[in-house]
Amino acid sequence: MTDRTLRRVAPSGAVTLDDVARAAGVSLATASRALNGSTRKVADSYRERVEEAAARLGYSANLSAQATARGTSAIIALLVADIADPYFGLIASGVARGADEAGLVVTVAITERDPEREVRLVRALRGQRPRGLILAASRTTAGPSAELTRELELLSGMGGQVVALGKGAGDVRSLVLDNRSGAEALGRALVERGYRQAVVLAAEEGTATSDTRLDGFTAGFTTAGGSAPRVYRGGFTREAGYETMTHALADGIEPGTVVFGISDVVAIGALTAMRAAGRTAGEDIALAGFDDIPTGRDVTPALTTVRVPLEEVGYQAFRAATDAEWEPHPDDLRLEVLLRESTPPRA
Repeated sequence: MTDRTLRRVAPSGAVTLDDVARAAGVSLATASRALNGSTRKVADSYRERVEEAAARLGYSANLSAQATARGTSAIIALLVADIADPYFGLIASGVARGADEAGLVVTVAITERDPEREVRLVRALRGQRPRGLILAASRTTAGPSAELTRELELLSGMGGQVVALGKGAGDVRSLVLDNRSGAEALGRALVERGYRQAVVLAAEEGTATSDTRLDGFTAGFTTAGGSAPRVYRGGFTREAGYETMTHALADGIEPGTVVFGISDVVAIGALTAMRAAGRTAGEDIALAGFDDIPTGRDVTPALTTVRVPLEEVGYQAFRAATDAEWEPHPDDLRLEVLLRESTPPRA
């Protein structure tokens, strides 16, 4: 591309979209559609010229101006409980893939599983007028607070689409994972492998995901012929898995018992506690998790788990936040039991 095609511009002060359009040799409307995430198609040759001119001139979009013109900005807000947890990292990866395809920006905020902090974050994000807000943090069985509901209603009234992982309310679109059925299938599969005694390392009572998985596992394990599991409650972190497993070991765990960590991260913490106590995961104490994060495949022994398509969850959440005609596709979010070396068959 020659300098005649891309005329050099030396604007004074901040670079404007008009500067970019002149440098690329296109109309202002074409430059705007190429850079600002318009749904109208721009020819690849024009888009490349505009993007090259914008990069050469150091142009960045004025998100506040876009929000004023459209009612919403080119931002997708994502709320997670803990960005260090691979569960949320994989969901964020799926959201980012969708945003990249659409030319939008993802803003990630961390709730630390604190309901009051979540309300403050939603209130702050509302000031950015996001096009969509995805609530991926853990929900309680009591549902959202009145304060959070009010903030979400205000955001929806400004044109932002709210999406919740789990059951929502009002104008909130929901992606619901069948955690209960997945955990129930895991419980049955472990009894079929010969296990009759179980320990469950769960999160605090009232945490929706944990309670649903616990209920499902208990139902599957007991109806298939196993005994009701002992339950220890902590959290969703590796540290919680270590601590609850330490307590369970102190109370006594017979060889041949299977331990179900409410998530893979919890199960990996339990694995460390077993080793610290001189116990062997697998043939001594069996171990299972939930989610199928990559680390669970790499530990020794490889972790039995329930696969949740987390990146696809994030991608579908993005589509729910941006597509006016969005409809859920539950078949794309199907859960699958994966039996690995941490739960070997018993005679």
